[in-house]
Amino acid sequence: MSLTLADVEKIAHLARLELTEAEKKQYLAQLSAILDYAERLNELELTDIRPTSHAIAQQNIMRSDLAEPSLPMEDLLHNAPHQKENQFVVQAVLDDSSGS
Repeated sequence: MSLTLADVEKIAHLARLELTEAEKKQYLAQLSAILDYAERLNELELTDIRPTSHAIAQQNIMRSDLAEPSLPMEDLLHNAPHQKENQFVVQAVLDDSSGS
């Protein structure tokens, strides 16, 4: 796929770039070459290839989930500025008085 000079000017406008005539010609050649290369990918036979989200297989490595005793409640709430019934008390950030 070959671009025209008008295509390059439109792309430059969308990218908010001011290009000289020499830069427009340079980008015309470079962008056309990139699109030609991408077009070649359509020639590949991919019917038996499974889609992947990564180029290499990835796997999470997790530690064993072991139940352990937690901190005592008084230690957890020690620095809490406000607490009630063994819970942190925080100021409401969403107001439900909108009537919906």
